[in-house]
Parts: sequence; C-alpha cells; structure tokens
Amino acid sequence: MGLPRFGRPKGGGGGQPSPNLYVANCGPAVGISYDEIRSVFGGFGQVKGVYAADESGARVVVCFDGEVSARAALEALNGRPCSDLGGRSLHVRYSVERPVCQAKMNDSLPVHTYASELKIPGLYLLHDFISLGEEKELLGAVDDRPWNSLVKRRVQHYGYEFRYDTRNVDANRHLGELPSFVSFILERISSFPGLPCATNASLDQLTVNEYPVGVGLSPHIDTHSAFEDLIFSLSLAGPCIMEFRRYLEGGWLHKDVSGSDGNVDSLENTKFLRKAICLPPRSMLLLSAEARYAWHHYIPHHKIDIVMDKVIKRSSRRVSFTFRKVRTGPCRCEFPSYCDSQSKHA
Repeated sequence: MGLPRFGRPKGGGGGQPSPNLYVANCGPAVGISYDEIRSVFGGFGQVKGVYAADESGARVVVCFDGEVSARAALEALNGRPCSDLGGRSLHVRYSVERPVCQAKMNDSLPVHTYASELKIPGLYLLHDFISLGEEKELLGAVDDRPWNSLVKRRVQHYGYEFRYDTRNVDANRHLGELPSFVSFILERISSFPGLPCATNASLDQLTVNEYPVGVGLSPHIDTHSAFEDLIFSLSLAGPCIMEFRRYLEGGWLHKDVSGSDGNVDSLENTKFLRKAICLPPRSMLLLSAEARYAWHHYIPHHKIDIVMDKVIKRSSRRVSFTFRKVRTGPCRCEFPSYCDSQSKHA
C-alpha cells in the first residue's frame, strides 16, 4: 500500500479544519528529521504519521487522529519560532487527504534495492564496488580537472567526446587513453560478478557527470549506433533513484513525461512497464542485453526520494562515472524497434 497523499492548502487562513496539517519550513532539507517533527507535534495529541508534502524536503504533512489535536498544534505553532525545532518559524495550515487516483503518478512506484528484484534481463547492481577512500580519491581527481558546463550539470569526457547535439560520438576523434585514476576500476570491472563477458569489455569512453541536488536525467536509451553492449555506471557522493521504462509497442517516447501508478502504465495511448531501483554511493550499475537496448532509464528530478517508506535526502552533489565502448560497426542487437534510427534520444 502506498503512502497517503495530501493536497496543498489553497486560499487564505488556515484552511478547512481536518486532522492533517501542512507544515512549511520544516523537514529533512532544513535539517529537521521526521522523528523530531513527530516528537514536537506529538505534544498536542496522537500523531498517526509524518509525510513528505512534496519533493522539496522542506514541507511535510503531520497527521493526527483527530481535528482537536490538529487545531491545538496549528494555534500554538503557526508563525511562531519553535525552540525544539532549531528555532524555526513554522507555517502551518490544514491539509486534506486526496484520493489515490489524484496522486502524482510516480509517487507510489516501489523502489527496489537489488537489481534481481526488478527482473530486467541484463541489469546488475553491485553495492560497495569501491571503498570510501577510493571514492574520495576519484572525486579529488576529477575536481582537479576542468569541467564543461551544460544547462543543469557539469561533465567531463575521456577517450571520446559525447556530442549532445548529435547524440553520438566521433569515432575518428580520439581524445587519448582513459585517465590513470580509473585504472583500478577497469581492472575490477574485468571480474564483474555474474558476467563472464565483462573480461573482454575493452572500455574506451568515459563520461563524468556532476548532478547538483534536485537535478536528474531525462528518459533515454544510450544510442545503439554509438556504443557497444555493456554500459557501466559508478555512483559517487550521493544516492539517487533510477527508473526504467519498457514501452510495450516498441519505438520511443519523444518527450520527458512520467507514467502512472502500477507496473503497467498508459500514457498518450502508449503502454509501458515501470520499475525503479535505488543507486547508493559507491555502487556500480551495469546495463547489458535487454536492460541496455530496450529499457529507457532516467533519474527523476527530485530533492528527496522515498525508499521503503523512508525519506532519503539527496546530497549537494552526485557524480557518476559512465564507462562505455565506442561502436565501430553496425548494431546487431535483438531490439531493432528501439534503435536510434527511430529517435534522436541518446
């Protein structure tokens, strides 16, 4: 069962009385834990739950077992500094629970922690692929080198440059060998568990992405004609949720949109499967076979994520190292309907 969903209060005043309070300037993003919130509001009556009001991490909904408790909390805390919550001035109003069908479509999608739980052929996730010390060294190495700024994030390219205008690489323009600071990663990839063919990966292209808090990645399949079968992505500095979509009618979706609740969704008369996984820091994700060629993957543009009813705040930055092999011949995969000849996505 998914979490309750609440509408944001509208109009002036405290709103229509209810057992639920919408509380702004309060939440993980401003350094206040849900346990602290529950403790303070619990002084006015039994608290049934504390939930994220939206994706900001700075607004919550506190649910009491009755309107009397909610009214007492609103009158005592609204617009006044709360010493038990760091002296923050809370903005409190009533909130009304919405029917599930009105909730955001991606809010109740189960988020898994292991790739095997998604049952997507060719998808692997290895936790703790590197150590804390190795993570620190990798971040230091890229921060000592120049970044290229895109609209919402910064990137570095090694081996070959990925061209965002063509969604491809120029195989005739070699930037040089991959940097020495990733040599140990390439050696470790050669013995990637459960994938014997990784020993012959011969990866020659690396893209380093830096995502500020709240910035994600639009749905895409890495261009078939640009890269070979195996795509490895190492997550550093912060966690995130990655969602996968398989469009049942083949082909591509040409704009960034979200699906609906459930395992099989329908959007603009196009049906697709949706699954999600949590990528913790220092984990290595591998896309191969069907996962690489037929499933769109993307990172929702959130500041917080909910994993197994637990709110996880995204860090100030997340850095990914994506390793690929530039393709020198035609793609002969088993999923031609998802080939880039039918789309401009990458």
